[in-house]
Amino acid sequence: MFGYVLDDIFIDHRAPSGHPERPARAEAVRDALVAAGIASQGTHVATRVASDAELAAVHGASYLSHLERVVPGKTGWLDPDTYFSPGTWNAALSAAGSTSELATRVMSGELSQGIAVVRPPGHHATRDQAMGFCLLNNVAVAAAAARSAGAARVAIVDWDVHHGNGTQDIFWDDPNVLYMSVHQFPYYPGTGAPTEIGGAQAIGATINVGLPGGSRDPDYAAVFDHVFLPAIEKFKPDLLFISAGFDAFEHDPLAGMRVTHAGFAHMARRLRYAAERSAGGRIVAVLEGGYDLDGLAGGMTSTLRALTEPAPSSIDLAPLPTPDKLSRAAIDGTLAAHAQAGSPIPAPEDTK
Repeated sequence: MFGYVLDDIFIDHRAPSGHPERPARAEAVRDALVAAGIASQGTHVATRVASDAELAAVHGASYLSHLERVVPGKTGWLDPDTYFSPGTWNAALSAAGSTSELATRVMSGELSQGIAVVRPPGHHATRDQAMGFCLLNNVAVAAAAARSAGAARVAIVDWDVHHGNGTQDIFWDDPNVLYMSVHQFPYYPGTGAPTEIGGAQAIGATINVGLPGGSRDPDYAAVFDHVFLPAIEKFKPDLLFISAGFDAFEHDPLAGMRVTHAGFAHMARRLRYAAERSAGGRIVAVLEGGYDLDGLAGGMTSTLRALTEPAPSSIDLAPLPTPDKLSRAAIDGTLAAHAQAGSPIPAPEDTK
């Protein structure tokens, strides 16, 4: 049974005038998913706040104390990009807690897959710092909760156009969490180079493919088929998360990629295929960025279809970009960095 988190509490995180991370983002996704019949396709998971123990598993005590002192019921800024309003703290706690609830229900077998439409987003929040519109790292909190619920290994695929530096930071030295990111590079926040492959205790458990601006659906398809899917197959996670940002959309105002709704559908279907092969079908998508409302609505609707329709039984590998393309250099650079570190990503098997 498919599960989903969808609640107007996440609209209460109210943005200053003109800020791109605004309540209309959640409203656009909500309306699109309701129109797509999400209520008839799965189970609604009620929101709950994250427990102190869930937050402490990935965030530092002094950082959490600072947030609890500064944010609840107030208006202000944690950095030049990251605001808070009177409803922010309850929304942030509910985003982390509800994503964790969804993940643990998937791990228990009560649910098979899930989508969490939450905000504020989370993947830039490090263990000790808010940044990039993010206060609490929703995916990281949920991944730790899944581990506590019995997942020996967890994989996270981050297709947001910005590198998820916070998620990478939190799991940098954890060999049981595979973090994979495809993002525009170089770009905010400046991290995500191919040579960032994990700490001394987790070499190879971080995989970064930084694509050049202007990359399109075929470039992303090649990253998934030749880098991410083989890595997932090798790692064999018990649960697969998607940090599902839709700011790589071709019309997004904050980035320069050219991914279409069909491109997001391709990525989601590939990960559903990988989850069926390696994670017992267990997969949870969590909303991150995306600032064009059409990109958000169409992207998350594509993800919903991929997670609720029958998983593909086979795939045809996307061709690698030609050697003269910068996207090919990005893929080759990632593969070379892992090979040189002694943690090679296997060549994709024939999945036709």
